[in-house]
Amino acid sequence: MAQCEVCGNDYDMAFEVITAGHRHIFDSFECAAHRLAPRCEQCGVQILGHGVEGEGAIYCCAHCAQAGGVHGIIDNTAHARPS
Repeated sequence: MAQCEVCGNDYDMAFEVITAGHRHIFDSFECAAHRLAPRCEQCGVQILGHGVEGEGAIYCCAHCAQAGGVHGIIDNTAHARPS
């Protein structure tokens, strides 16, 4: 069995995630997300989807990116302007 690095649970169905050359052991996706998911630079929410990036920072949505001073980012095609 392997022990989750977040909650300490010793679980026979634990899994490992290797990212940036580091090995992590978790017992649930919740613990994996808690440890590995990036946080929005503006509001601090954990980003479980794609998020948006601008000027070296990651944001949960275009609204937060704009509030953080990054312009020209959209996160849904309904607001896209034709070229």
